[in-house]
Amino acid sequence: QVQVVESGGGSVHAGGSLRLSCAVSGFYTCVGWFRQAAGNDREKVASFVLGAGNTYYADSAKGRFTISRDATKNTIDLQMNNLTPEDTAMYYCAASWVPRDECTSPNGGIGARPYWGQGTQVTVSS
Repeated sequence: QVQVVESGGGSVHAGGSLRLSCAVSGFYTCVGWFRQAAGNDREKVASFVLGAGNTYYADSAKGRFTISRDATKNTIDLQMNNLTPEDTAMYYCAASWVPRDECTSPNGGIGARPYWGQGTQVTVSS
């Protein structure tokens, strides 16, 4: 059984930074960070292929967000810089065992049945 736990959300002013962490137990090959703002569909923000280190970023995240593995904490982190109010959302981490191409696909997910965390709120004020 795979368990996923997020941490690191909070409130910041526009231009600030936050680092989200995703701890995953069990076997997985792919981790994705997603977000869902009130009234919006869930958006795939970034994903990471374990081992190979391939990454995917949504256009909204490119140049501002970085997804990486922290070997000392054994987490997949999402460093978010230059945050704007449009980044306000509940952020979710998900893990699955899909191939690299599916993990880094822009087509919305990381497999049909990923394991999800409980989410962590990010609020950016102007």
